[in-house]
Amino acid sequence: MRLFLFFWLVTSIYSCLAAAPPRAIAKRGSSSFVSSSSAGFSVNGSSLRFVGTNLYWLPTLDSNDDIWNMLKNISDTGIKVIRIWAFNDVDTIPENGTWFQLVQNGTTTINDGPNGLQKLDTVIQMAEQQGLYVIMSLTNNWYPFVNSTATSTPSPDVLATVTSPPRNTLSNDYGGMDLYVNQFGLQNHDAFYTNNEILTAFQNYTKQIVSRYLNSPAVFSWELANDARCNGTLPTSPTCTTQTITQWHAQMAAFIASIDSNHIVSAGTSGFQCTDCPKLYPITPTASPTPSPAPGKKRNKVTPLTKEQVIRQRAESRRQNRAAAKRAGTLKEDGVRIRGRWVSTATREVSSSIGPTTDGSTGVDSQDILNIPNIGFGSFQVFPDQNSYAPDDPNLSPVQNKIQSSLTWIQQSAQSAAAVGKPVVLNGFGLVTQSNLNDFVPFNMTYAPYASDTAVVTARSGFAGSKRQSSSSDYADDSDQESGYSSFLQMGNSAGLAGVMQYQWGSTGVTQTSSTIQLDELDTTNSPASGATLVASPNDGYSIANNPAIQQILQQGAQAMAQNS
Repeated sequence: MRLFLFFWLVTSIYSCLAAAPPRAIAKRGSSSFVSSSSAGFSVNGSSLRFVGTNLYWLPTLDSNDDIWNMLKNISDTGIKVIRIWAFNDVDTIPENGTWFQLVQNGTTTINDGPNGLQKLDTVIQMAEQQGLYVIMSLTNNWYPFVNSTATSTPSPDVLATVTSPPRNTLSNDYGGMDLYVNQFGLQNHDAFYTNNEILTAFQNYTKQIVSRYLNSPAVFSWELANDARCNGTLPTSPTCTTQTITQWHAQMAAFIASIDSNHIVSAGTSGFQCTDCPKLYPITPTASPTPSPAPGKKRNKVTPLTKEQVIRQRAESRRQNRAAAKRAGTLKEDGVRIRGRWVSTATREVSSSIGPTTDGSTGVDSQDILNIPNIGFGSFQVFPDQNSYAPDDPNLSPVQNKIQSSLTWIQQSAQSAAAVGKPVVLNGFGLVTQSNLNDFVPFNMTYAPYASDTAVVTARSGFAGSKRQSSSSDYADDSDQESGYSSFLQMGNSAGLAGVMQYQWGSTGVTQTSSTIQLDELDTTNSPASGATLVASPNDGYSIANNPAIQQILQQGAQAMAQNS
């Protein structure tokens, strides 16, 4: 009931916001390539709103039949867009498996062979045949393997009990920014954004990929990076600010635009904001005024997210939850007793700090990035098991806090993008369930902190938002996940998001020959084919393999988004 009341509240708030004034973003009419504008996405003359999913590992599958079947199952669900890693960097050529680029001692080499970019060719060709669009992410902020002294590495007393999964099992084991920094002999994570030699190397790889698929309508967009920010596994220099990250996005977006006029360029940030940071691309009024409202109607105005609004929303949410708990008889008193009566201190709890998602401490100002002229749309992510989007409310359970704060985060992200006048996509959302807890690996780690063989390190796991040792009850059960995913999709639809993407898809019965090592979970529900082993696709705690309930929720969400296109 509380979640329903909260969902109704934030939906009502958002319904008061009108669409932002139009802002031109390279319209292409009835082109077969996806284009973006203030009205959203369009392709072949029709608008496109979608539900999508993530399959970062898809190009590493050994069997083309598996790739085809995976894409067909997704298409049959009504999903229109998938998001994959269009990079796979290594510092040493592996004996087995897929790799796209060797980055070694300041030099780079592209692998154009059958275990290289030809695997990516297969994915793009099959996606087009299945009527799917592909968001191509070009690098990753997270690559924890490069530095054994990083904070995300388990302590020496635990290392002996931790076994790293096979290469390419985890989303952060595909190379990325810190691999470049390490192999170019530098120390700080943010050197990736500023060092000329690294920039040249990354632009060379980007040019190879963009030019290769220049004329493919299956490419939805070029995503510059997954979750770019100042901090990574390597240390961060004190000079890295939100402007550092914004300027890199502007430089790379302009570079791709100079090569490719067919596809839009997107940011792949987590959506972190900085309400008080100086802007490189400040929001300014449009040259043409918006039409006057109908008689008797007020002109609605979309404004940027502010610190004051965040504080007000959190205080109001807490008041609503407190009132609901009081009516239900479950109120947890959080004030002081004066003359025998409780006086709440709840409204003062959020008086000053707004937290890392909106204070710029990550070095990311997604609104400023979105306002870059060559950026076609923005992104944000919802992973409440790894990020804290608001202070916990004592009148809600840990899982309810995660879901409620995520719904507010969706609403705030939609408002921020509407103020710019460009589309925004929730490019990844997920809740870790109790049944998936043993497989849960945070994006900046290399091992599962809650697995039985590493339980000793749970109290010092070091991932974002971790404040204390958790128990399984802090994580969603299957019913919570179903309710949460339904709420995320409904909020995304009502808030006007252009797309909502679940993280991540999964499948069992995937073929693995003896020569490949990127998949490791044995699937005992199927009989192995001759000469091969059947395995499950990678699961970092979010896979929905063999989960028809979630797949049905995604299907229903896709139908609802399509109806509102």
